[in-house]
Amino acid sequence: MYLDPIGLVALWREALLARKVLQGRTKGYRHHPQLIRFKEQKSPVACINSYLHSVWMEADRRGYSFDRRKLGRLRKIARIPVSSGQLEFELRRLRRKLRARSIGQFHKIAQMKKAAPHPLFKTRKGPVESWEKH
Repeated sequence: MYLDPIGLVALWREALLARKVLQGRTKGYRHHPQLIRFKEQKSPVACINSYLHSVWMEADRRGYSFDRRKLGRLRKIARIPVSSGQLEFELRRLRRKLRARSIGQFHKIAQMKKAAPHPLFKTRKGPVESWEKH
């Protein structure tokens, strides 16, 4: 919900690519650190499908026409824990990106103290995740 149009489109494309990685259907992108959070789950593909569904819903809410046929089968899955430190790190990174490319969106989140996680994730106290590249 915090992304500008460029970020939302990039997220959709990157998440579709991440699913291909998790399905073993591509050789690129396999070592991206963000994939670790999905690979550690009991059903990584089901998790990324849930992630993609929420991204699609946000795009649809904004009036974008992301291809619904690209959504995978949805199953009920447990939410994935994400540390409060990781969310803070990602919010700082997003602010830097938005300041450079979408000043209006930047101002919407500039004073935000805490970001709500993507609906697939649940926040737990802790530092930046060990797999994150600083």
